[in-house]
Amino acid sequence: MNRYLTLTAAAALALLAGSPAIAQMPTTQAPGSVGAGVSNGGMTQFKDERTGKVWTPENVSKDNQTPQQQAASPSTSADKAFDPNSQSAATQVVVQRPRGNLMGVVPITAGPTVPAVVIDSPWLQAVPQQNWLSVLYVTNNSANVVEPVVGCVFTNGGRPVQDTRIVLSPAGPGERWGVPVYGPPVSTFVDRVTCRLLSPA
Repeated sequence: MNRYLTLTAAAALALLAGSPAIAQMPTTQAPGSVGAGVSNGGMTQFKDERTGKVWTPENVSKDNQTPQQQAASPSTSADKAFDPNSQSAATQVVVQRPRGNLMGVVPITAGPTVPAVVIDSPWLQAVPQQNWLSVLYVTNNSANVVEPVVGCVFTNGGRPVQDTRIVLSPAGPGERWGVPVYGPPVSTFVDRVTCRLLSPA
């Protein structure tokens, strides 16, 4: 189980295509990394392999978006088509308190070789005329109630453009939660999101 997860996006293609697309990683991945695929037909979905539940743009909470994120909406395709290497964006620090979705309950496995809390399976998507969106899964492998805090950094070419701290609701024993994490507006180029568990350590 990994405490650090990285996902690379085919961001330019997603933006220029003008339709929702999940970022795709190369088929040969480094150990500990995770990948996502591009859906057919324009409807973006992501299935949690452990519980079978499906995320769609309609069932992802937008409660943790800031007013600035909600108001950001590029008006034309030209707003999205730019040279990412010439982008200069100041790093924003954002605290989010998302309303997660309880995906199910998993067996209690915490012990010497299994951490009490793990995060996995993030994906990265450009939501047209809105924000970059990542959904990750937080699993409490212990028999205790925990209050996880996750840090995610959205980057462009290795340069951070948004540093996000996600403060989660308490997770009961064995609970697995799906959590939406909003990045910067899609007018800001993003090619990677890296997430790590900050608490419990």
